[in-house]
Amino acid sequence: MTTEVIVLGSGTSHGIPMIGCRCAVCTSPDPRDKRTRASIFVRRGETNILIDTSPELRLQCVANDVSRVDAVLFTHHHADHVVGLDDLRRFNWINKKPMPCFGSTRTLDALRTMFSYAFNPAPDSPHSRPQLELREITNEPFQVGDEHIVPIPLMHGPLPVLGFRIGDFAYCTDCSEIPDESWPILEGLDVLILDALRIDPHPTHFSIQQATEVAMRVGAKRTFFTHMAHQIKHADVDPALPDGMHLSHDGLRIEL
Repeated sequence: MTTEVIVLGSGTSHGIPMIGCRCAVCTSPDPRDKRTRASIFVRRGETNILIDTSPELRLQCVANDVSRVDAVLFTHHHADHVVGLDDLRRFNWINKKPMPCFGSTRTLDALRTMFSYAFNPAPDSPHSRPQLELREITNEPFQVGDEHIVPIPLMHGPLPVLGFRIGDFAYCTDCSEIPDESWPILEGLDVLILDALRIDPHPTHFSIQQATEVAMRVGAKRTFFTHMAHQIKHADVDPALPDGMHLSHDGLRIEL
């Protein structure tokens, strides 16, 4: 079965360029250094899956011709991964039904709080909200249509979060540790997209060196790094990576 992955956004929580920054990356003319907040789109057979709803979701979908989404998977509840949720309203119109949204108990509870208007609509504004079906998941595999989705427990500093495996592809953003029980889930991958925030160590994200070491242990045929900050200049860092490893960039399309 053919799988296409589109990297909608490859940047950290501030996005690149950052507000008020004049560094070499934030002012770079290289389009690969323009990074919106992290999110991906997966088309596998007839099923279209969005992972996270970044603040730039509308712009990302327009730029990459994403016109149908069947379900949304949430890695965690941090703002840069969820605050574009209201843009799912457009897919309600296209699909003519509510959008299934899968996440952990903590993530879904946060969505109910952050987007209370979507779940407790005001009687004088019944249509100005996304129609969502929140579906709680654990660490056990689940189905999206005909697709078998395997959650990957990860640690984002002290916060438990989720990655996802879909076929021979895995997405692991926002992580600083892979628990022992998760390593077997990452075996036999064709493509891995992995968090790599910056050159220097960080308490809640892998650095480039740490991500490279993880990628070597996983042994995927191809690894792409994501959630990158403005310390990473694409033209300088990408050529220095080991064989089979690359920096991702907004709009990157990967076929399996």
